[in-house]
Amino acid sequence: MTTRTYWLEHAWLDTHVEPGVALTVSISGSAAGTDGRITAVRTDVPTPPPGAEILRGLTLPGLANAHSHAFHRALRGTVQVGSGTFWTWREVMYSFADQLTPETYHALARAVYAEMALAGVTSVGEFHYVHHAPGGTPYNDPNAMGEALVAAAAEAGIRITLLDTAYLSSGFGQPPNAHQLRFSDGSAEAWAERCSVLKERDHARIGAAIHSVRAVPADQLATVARWAEERRAPLHVHLSEQTAENDACLRAHGRTPTRLLADHGVLGPRTTGVHNTHLTDEDIALIGGSGTGTCMCPTTERDLADGIGPAVALQRAGSPLSLGSDSHAVIDLLEEARAMELNERLRTRTRGHWTAAALLRAASADGHAALGWDEAGTIEPGALADLTTIALDSVRTAGPLPRLGAETAVFAGTAADVRHTIVGGRHVVRDGAHTLVPDVPQALAAAVDALRG
Repeated sequence: MTTRTYWLEHAWLDTHVEPGVALTVSISGSAAGTDGRITAVRTDVPTPPPGAEILRGLTLPGLANAHSHAFHRALRGTVQVGSGTFWTWREVMYSFADQLTPETYHALARAVYAEMALAGVTSVGEFHYVHHAPGGTPYNDPNAMGEALVAAAAEAGIRITLLDTAYLSSGFGQPPNAHQLRFSDGSAEAWAERCSVLKERDHARIGAAIHSVRAVPADQLATVARWAEERRAPLHVHLSEQTAENDACLRAHGRTPTRLLADHGVLGPRTTGVHNTHLTDEDIALIGGSGTGTCMCPTTERDLADGIGPAVALQRAGSPLSLGSDSHAVIDLLEEARAMELNERLRTRTRGHWTAAALLRAASADGHAALGWDEAGTIEPGALADLTTIALDSVRTAGPLPRLGAETAVFAGTAADVRHTIVGGRHVVRDGAHTLVPDVPQALAAAVDALRG
């Protein structure tokens, strides 16, 4: 075990920005370890202590990207041509999913997770449903695709919660279509048997996901929920992203998707609904009253013309908010935080629905909690030493008083302003450069080109 000292020029300590903060971090001897923790936090340290590593700018807890589909990064730009809806976008997405192999997915995810690290992300929730070969034949290792993602996160230097996803049908009462065969295990019981083999590692935790109420038959929802409950694992679900899904659920079951999930024991404090866009008042009460979380993905929701979800009402009802980059139209958690507030301003024509501090909590502590990393997301003794430093002297952030650094980061900063990313006490990004993936743009270009053939 070694000890390292970091001196933070400015630190966001949950409620305020504190100048001159020294952190003591204990790190294991493993070169690839991610278990480094903060052992002491000292404030009122105006100059760096001897031997301290200096982090100039505003240091935040590491950011949590609570909803990711890594292969969607290959669609960036491609799906911006012409018009359409979520459903036409989905057809393009399927064409990229068809090309994935464990090798090409590993290469792409490694580059995407490195891009996340450059954007200050220290943990990602990977909503993973591309399980098998095209046609649905399992690989020799039935978890080859999931293992590729876990390995990619390790090589990119970030934590991952692999949200292994049950995806069994193309719609209510409909079998998987040709594209979806590789997503399906045939039944929730077979899904549970396969993903029970996955093992957690220092940097990786295993959770569960229900793709949506249209993709998992109602009589199999409880199987997935029970698997997560027995392991006390996170459980995520796409919920009411599209009005067409709501309408189909009402026709099939006579109730909303939220009520269907509630009736089958899916909602609860370890569950997160992703999007939660088109909800009734009863839906909001069910989600909030059960402590079910909400992961908003504003840049994807606006890119796909999904709509603006009732995030304010959900939070008031008791639903913790987290943020995700989902389709990776952009990878920028500061933009996701800003967009959640600005979307609400456009919807209501009033300002100030969340403070900058509340938005940063959604992007850090509450996002980590949604992914099962409760010990991350704060700068305090005992917390994982996961940190993100934002420059306060760029063309976007220069000018405001340092004590307004949280407001500056959320309402002016971008991923381009991330100067350092530290995971488990070790630099993954130093001075804007990734320390493990030397040329992230080239890695992204090569991985996307491989999928385009």
